[in-house]
This record gives sequence, C-alpha cells and structure tokens, in this order.
Amino acid sequence: MLIHRRNVLQTSLVLYFLLSYDGVQGEMKLSKLEELALEKQLKLLNKPAVKTIKTGWGVTYDCVDFYQQLAFDHPALKNHNFHPEMKPTLSTIKQISSTSTIDISSRKVLENGGCPSGTVPIKRVTRDDLIRQRRMPPPENTNNILETTGGYRRAIVHTPNDPNNKFAGAGMVASIWNPYVEGQQNSVCRLKIQKGQDSMQVGWRVDPALYGNNHTMLFIHFQAGNTHCFNTLCPGFVIVNNDIYLDSEFEHITHRGDDQQWEFVMYIDRDLANGNWWLLIGANQTAVGFWPPGIFTALANDFATNIEWGGVTYTPPGAPYPAMGSSFFPDQYQPNPSLDAYCRGLIVLDDKGVTTNANNTPIFIDSRYLYHVTDEPNWGPGQFPHYMFYGGPETKYVPPL
Repeated sequence: MLIHRRNVLQTSLVLYFLLSYDGVQGEMKLSKLEELALEKQLKLLNKPAVKTIKTGWGVTYDCVDFYQQLAFDHPALKNHNFHPEMKPTLSTIKQISSTSTIDISSRKVLENGGCPSGTVPIKRVTRDDLIRQRRMPPPENTNNILETTGGYRRAIVHTPNDPNNKFAGAGMVASIWNPYVEGQQNSVCRLKIQKGQDSMQVGWRVDPALYGNNHTMLFIHFQAGNTHCFNTLCPGFVIVNNDIYLDSEFEHITHRGDDQQWEFVMYIDRDLANGNWWLLIGANQTAVGFWPPGIFTALANDFATNIEWGGVTYTPPGAPYPAMGSSFFPDQYQPNPSLDAYCRGLIVLDDKGVTTNANNTPIFIDSRYLYHVTDEPNWGPGQFPHYMFYGGPETKYVPPL
C-alpha cells in the first residue's frame, strides 16, 4: 500500500485512512491488525450521539454535542474558546442577486426536527467508507506534475497571479449537475481559496470513492501544508449550525434544456476580527461553520492570494476522462445557462472586506481537448454580472496535452 501523505496530527489516526491510496481496484482484504486499526478509527471519528437521524436516502447523521465534535481533536484547537452560538462578526458580503426564473436549491435541513440546540449534525462514518477512502487519490495541488494520462484536469477562471494579492473571501452561484463518473473518477464544481499549500474549497462533487455512489453531493475540503481533509472526516472544520448538514445529497439537479436551473449559493468569508474562515451557503448567507486560522500555515495570519472558480475532474492513469459540468462543451460564442454548466456572480472580498465583481479572471485549462471554458465577466444582470461556463463530455481516448 502506498502512503501519499503522512499523518501530521500525531494525537490520532484520523488522516491515516484518508491519506492512504491503493490504485488497485476490486475487493480489499484486511489483516487482523488492519481490522483492529479500522475499528479504532471508527471510534475516533464517530463521537457519542445525543440524537440520531436517518435521511430519506439512507444516510445516518449523529447529533453530537458541539464541544465533542471531531474538530476539537486538532492539537491547535485544544484550548479553544468557541461556542455553539458563534457567528461571523464582520461579514460584509453583498448578496448575489437572483431572478425569478432561477431557483436556489437550499434544502439542506435535516428531517425529524433536526438536531437539538447545542449539538451539530455529523455524518456517521462506516467501515465501508474507510475502506473506499483508502483508494482515494492524493489531493488536487497546483504544484503536482501533470500526469501524461490520468490525474487532475481543471477548467477554471482565477484571479491574476500576484503574490501581493490580499483576498478575505470569495463567492459564487453554481448550477448543479450530475456528470457520469465511475470507479476512482470524480467530477467537481468548486470555489477554491488558496495561499501556498493552504486552501479551502466548497462546491458539489460526484465521487464514488468518497461517497459510495454517483449522486451529486455538497462537499468542503481544506489543505494545510501536507494535511488535507474532506468534510468532517478529520479535525479542523468547526460546525456551528445544528440544522444544515455537510456531505448531503442535492435534491434537485439541472437537466439540459430545462427552463429552470437549480443552483447552489456559496461563500467563504474571513472574519476580519479573528481570522476565522467562515462557510456561508444559500441566498441568505447562512453560516454553517468555519476553519480556524490555527489549523493553517500560510493562511494562519494572512489573506488568500488566489481564487479559482470552475470545474475539476480526476481519473486514474490509463482510464477515460470523466464528463464535467453538463457533460457538453459550452458554446464559445453563445453560451446558454439552460444548456451549459456555469458559475455566476463571481465575487471577491478585499482585505477590508469590500465585495467586488471579479472582472479580471484569466482562463486556465489543462487540456483544451478535454474541457472548455467561456468567460463572460459582464454577461449577466445586476451588480455582480460575471458568468463563466465550463464543461465537456466523457473522453474514451487519451488526448495530447
């Protein structure tokens, strides 16, 4: 078994299974030692539940006492002073407008009355989850050498490359799709905020290795140096909202040619008072939780220098490249929101917390044979009119770079 990343949190085994990677597909047989380690891992991840809720699609969430959530197993958060009523103190994000023809998909609230006050909903991790995640690829990293076949491929727009950039956050509204993937492939639409090796992401993804199905799921991800983690699978992200849950399945998916597009509204906003990086979702900018600055290195006491909006795929070496977005190339001259996947309302927050339209956004595409991007900074109505369209079909052959 190849270990791509070593666990830098010496106090737990949490990242061991997440950062292990086995490229061989098929059933995995575990030794007795591995089985014992797996059972110990499950006990570390699954905290005692005050209440348990099973969703309509069969996923179990535990309502865990706020102070018992896994985030506080992080060594940097041992002496925290966080509490369940925390909210961003200096959020100055201006709302991205929507029209009556566009419906915002925001049903991420738990059934059965949700979690009680003082608890937070956390998806229960199963043995199968941990075994699948041993085959997950290494994290997306702009410093990785591009593989000739397989690996990550991006179709994005981004802020200009300038080490002097200072961003306190960003946001977007993304149309929700369900591109087909299989095996270790994944297809993602995401907002990414980064400085050096540190980054935060939010968006939707289709990822059988992570979720065990081909559904479109809400996800978050952070990387701090060599440590990386999805959702709440390791210490780091502090949940404060007891009604909204991560890892959740989107109820509505956009279908090509429909008059109505289903969307997901997302922001990452740095609290200028204390440096916490807040995740806000939905048209009303509902606070879900935050990444404390203490878990980072480059972002510990500083602003981000790079923002990305758009699509990313992964495929193992030698396998076909999966579809991205709507599974079609966006029209270069006449993009259409009912036909093409898009991210719109692209905004950035400067180091004073002022929100502006992201006007200057170079396009980056790893391979134009695979995926396309059409960037339209002033295409839409309202104060933040920036649209970017992206996507492409599944590719059965290996194209040149």
